[in-house]
Amino acid sequence: MPESIPPSEPVKPRSLFNNWISAIGGVLAVAALFSFALFVWMDFTQGEKNPYLGIITYLIVPGILIIGITLGFFGAWAQWRWQIKHAGVTSDKWRLDFSDQQHRRALVIFGTGGVIFLMLTAFGSYQTYHYAESTQFCGEVCHRAMNPELTAYKRGAHARVDCVECHVGSGAQWFIKAKINGTHQLIAYTLNNYKRPIATPLKNLRPAQDTCEKCHWPEKFHGNIDVDAEHFLSDKKNTPYNIRMLMRVNMTQPGSPIGGIHWHVNADSRVEYFAADEKRQDIPWMRVTNLKNGTSHVYRTEAFKGEPVAAQIRVMDCMDCHNRPAHVFPTANEVVEHAMAAGALSMQLPALKRVAVQAMTQKEITTTADAPPKIASFLEAKYAGAPELPATIVEVQRLYAETIFPDRKADWRVYPNNIGHKDWLGCFRCHDEKHKTAAGESVKANDCKSCHIILTQGKGSDLQALSAQGQDFKHPGGDLDPDLTCSDCHNGGIQK
Repeated sequence: MPESIPPSEPVKPRSLFNNWISAIGGVLAVAALFSFALFVWMDFTQGEKNPYLGIITYLIVPGILIIGITLGFFGAWAQWRWQIKHAGVTSDKWRLDFSDQQHRRALVIFGTGGVIFLMLTAFGSYQTYHYAESTQFCGEVCHRAMNPELTAYKRGAHARVDCVECHVGSGAQWFIKAKINGTHQLIAYTLNNYKRPIATPLKNLRPAQDTCEKCHWPEKFHGNIDVDAEHFLSDKKNTPYNIRMLMRVNMTQPGSPIGGIHWHVNADSRVEYFAADEKRQDIPWMRVTNLKNGTSHVYRTEAFKGEPVAAQIRVMDCMDCHNRPAHVFPTANEVVEHAMAAGALSMQLPALKRVAVQAMTQKEITTTADAPPKIASFLEAKYAGAPELPATIVEVQRLYAETIFPDRKADWRVYPNNIGHKDWLGCFRCHDEKHKTAAGESVKANDCKSCHIILTQGKGSDLQALSAQGQDFKHPGGDLDPDLTCSDCHNGGIQK
């Protein structure tokens, strides 16, 4: 009698996820989970929150995770469709067959590559996080239209402060606002229809209390600051004219009533104003409120009769005077004087300051490419044969390239700097004796010693006559017209 054949064990159905597509998706998902865990740990453990950490952790990495999971299920679906369409076929299209030597070899290579991919993902994610917060990312990759601002930033006092620290700051709320605002900027840049020059001031900039005051403590006593300003007259001899001043940032000691320049943002008072123009240079109305007793005084110009809309009233903060904290566009006069003081421009060339400024402000220069040859031609016509001419041409061309950007229509003429009052109205936007209360009380003007004390001024032996009580300003060109402000004549270029 023949021996009976034992029944074979039922074949265990293969998993639909047993395919190469699902395997690739699985590696992506595991890598995303690993990166997500790393970034969440960084988010909870680091002190200062970086705004770009949020977009990587909670937007980009989860997106990769979703792609990986989607690939996994897509592979299973494709495997299921293959089995339905090819019923009875023993081999599946994308199946991983561990009994197949070729598959095993491919699986080892794939697994090794997956481990390497996980390691590179961890390293790459960490580097991506740091790159996303870098100045290079902000100024050269993401906002190439801001090249003038980037150039100004690199030579400024905040060159070691990352862009995101001021423009975004910490916290999710302002990060989201910044990204929403950046959407229309990205569209404008892509379509090449963004404004030239970039409009300022920024209406949606985060309050200075949330950004500036993280480093600049309002409670810290600053005292007085000694400032030595080196100038040169626009005459043939390039006559030096220096002014040394004591800037009264805070007049009083800690615990005493606030005084000096920073009185405008002290905790006991609130200064509000209405600007009639987009650049906040025309201020016809302002209100000063004593927060201790609740009294307030409204000052207005004679021409301003109405009342400003509440939404248009701005509370004064750091940015109303320090409106160019990181992107200063110095005037042509200023950079030429600095180069002369540093010895980069020869004092042997007659009327060098005036001629150099004229070379930089030629109306014929309409593009960046125009500047070098036109500056060279202008200076050659003025100083033909002078031994100092070649070095002078190179230096003036360099000064132009770092401060004036005709392609973007960006320079000091479109970006007022409200610190001081020489080339722009600055302080005199309010302190002009034209703003008065209903009782006729005016905002003090020409009271120079409220903000600064002139210790010495002039040239040569005049600079040795130090006065602790302060000197009255002596204009080198003669007496001033009391009805004029400094910026009525000084404009950063050729004087009016």
